[in-house]
Amino acid sequence: MTGLSPVAPDAIPPVEDCVLRDMLDNRAAAHPERDCIRFWHDRETPVEIWSYAQLRSRVRIRACALAEAGVKQGDHVLCWMGNGPDLLVTWFAVNYLGAVYVPVNTAARGNPLAHILDNADAGLMIAHPALVTRLRDIPHGKLRRVLVTRQGDLPDDIPGLTITPLRDPEAIDEAALALSRPVNPWDVQAIMYTSGTTGPAKGVLFTYVQHYTMGPEAMEGIDAGDCCMIAGPIFHCGSTLYVHASLAKGATMAMIPEFRTADFWPAIRDTGASVVLLLGVMANFLLKAPADPHDRAHPLAKVYIVPFGEDAPRFRDRFGSALYTVYNMTEIASPLIAGPGIEEAGLAGRVRAPFELRIVDGNDIPVPTGQVGELVIRSHRPWALFAGYYRNPEATATAMRNGWFHTGDAFRRDESGRHFFVDRIKDVIRRRGENISSFELEAEITAHPAVREAVAVAVPSAESEDEVLAVVTAVEGQVIDPAELISYLAERVPHYMVPRYIRIASDLPKTASGKLQKHSLRGEGVTDDTFDREAAGIRLKRERLSARSDLTKSGRAL
Repeated sequence: MTGLSPVAPDAIPPVEDCVLRDMLDNRAAAHPERDCIRFWHDRETPVEIWSYAQLRSRVRIRACALAEAGVKQGDHVLCWMGNGPDLLVTWFAVNYLGAVYVPVNTAARGNPLAHILDNADAGLMIAHPALVTRLRDIPHGKLRRVLVTRQGDLPDDIPGLTITPLRDPEAIDEAALALSRPVNPWDVQAIMYTSGTTGPAKGVLFTYVQHYTMGPEAMEGIDAGDCCMIAGPIFHCGSTLYVHASLAKGATMAMIPEFRTADFWPAIRDTGASVVLLLGVMANFLLKAPADPHDRAHPLAKVYIVPFGEDAPRFRDRFGSALYTVYNMTEIASPLIAGPGIEEAGLAGRVRAPFELRIVDGNDIPVPTGQVGELVIRSHRPWALFAGYYRNPEATATAMRNGWFHTGDAFRRDESGRHFFVDRIKDVIRRRGENISSFELEAEITAHPAVREAVAVAVPSAESEDEVLAVVTAVEGQVIDPAELISYLAERVPHYMVPRYIRIASDLPKTASGKLQKHSLRGEGVTDDTFDREAAGIRLKRERLSARSDLTKSGRAL
C-alpha cells in the first residue's frame, strides 16, 4: 500500500492509515527496502539511512525493552530527548505497545518541568543523560524510574528516582509485544503540552484520528515520492504531523537535530529533501543569509511557511520552491490550508471538509464578512479535534464553550471564503483609536535587513490607550540604528503603527516550545535602555488631506 484510502469527512479513517502500529507494520510489509528515514547529523558525518523494514525492526526491539521496564497498554511514558534516532524509535515503540507518548521539550527545567511531571501521571521517563540532572531539586509527580539512552557514565543519584541505562534486547520477544486489545483510532496517542505563554502548560489529549486529520489527510503536497525534512522538534505536533504524514503515505523522511541557518541547505542537499515545514522565523533567517550563486541548487520543491508573512513570496523568488501554508495548533487538525501560488500576507487558506469555522465576536455571535473576530472551530468527524486537556476539565470547558473550540486567534474572511490570520486576540494593540496587528507590524520590522527577530507589544500611554514597543535583535554582524529603523517603517506602515519605543536586545525570551513570550516583554515595559522617538524629537503626523476639491477651488459649486 502506498497511498491513503479515501475517507468521508464524517468517517473514522481505517487503522492501517491512522494507528501508528498498524501503519508501520503495513508500510514495512508493502515496501520493506524503501528508504523510510534519513538522519542528517552534521556536515562531517554521512547521512544515516534506515529502510522501512529496519525502522520497524528497531521499533519492535525498543518496544520489547520498554515492555521489560513495565510499560503496558494505556500507560503514559515521558520522552525527553532531542531529534534523532533515539527519540523517533522510542516514540514509535511507546505507541507500538499501545501506550501514550508524552514528549517533553528539551528546554524544560525548573517549575515548568515540575508541572509537567506532576500533570502527566507517568512513572517512567526515557531521557538523554545530559538532561537528567535538571530533575534534581524539583518534585517528580509519579515519576520513579528514568532510563537514559546513551551508554557511559550515568548521572549522579537523584533521591526518589531509579536511573539506569536503556538496553535494547538482542532478539524480539513476540509475547512482550502482544496487546490486550487492538489500538483504536480514537485512542489517545499522545499528550502534547502547550507552550504555556500565559500560564502553566496544558496537556492536550491527542488521538490517532486527530493526528491523521492533521497530517496525512491535510498534507496534499506530500506523496510517496517525496522526502519530507523534519526541521522542527518532534516533541511538537508541528513536526509530528509531518512524520505521521510521511509514514502514512509511504514517503521518506529526513531529520536534522535542530534548525540552524548555516546547516539547513547542506542538510537539504545531502538528504534529497523535497518538502519542509518552516516557521516564519526560520524562513526569515534563511532570507537574511547572504545571497549565494547556488541558492536554487537544491531538491526542495515544496515549502510550507507558517504563518505566511509578507516576506514569504521572497522565499519562492529567491529559492524557487512552491509555497504552501497551513493553519494549525495542538488542539485542532489543520482546518485551513493554502497553496501553491499564494501571495497575500496572513493568508491561512480555505476550510477543509471535516470542519466548520466561524469568526465571532466576544459573545460568540458571527461577525459580517470582512470584519475581524475570533476564529472558532468544530468538526464533523468524531475525535478530529483534541479530546480535552488532561486533568484540566475547567480549561477544556472554557475552550469548547458553546460547542466550538475557541482558538484565541483574530481572523477575517473575505467574500471568496479565504481566511486571514490577523493576530492573537491578546496581542492586538489599540493605539489612539486604531487597532494594530502585532503580526503585521513584526513582519514589516523583520523586513529591515539588519533585523533578525522582532516583537511588538503594547505598553501604557500617558495620554490614552497604548503605545507601541518593538523589541528587536540584530542579524549577526549588523547594527540597528533605532532612528533609522523608525524612518524605514514610516515609509512602509501607517503612522499610528510606527513604534514609539525601540529596544535592542541580544535575544528574545521564548517558551520551552520556542514561542516568543510577549507577556514577559509587556511586563518589562519601557526600560532604561529603550529608545523613545518622541524624546528624540521624532514625531509622525497623520497626512492631512484638503477638504477642498479642484472644483471648489475653481469656484464651481457641487
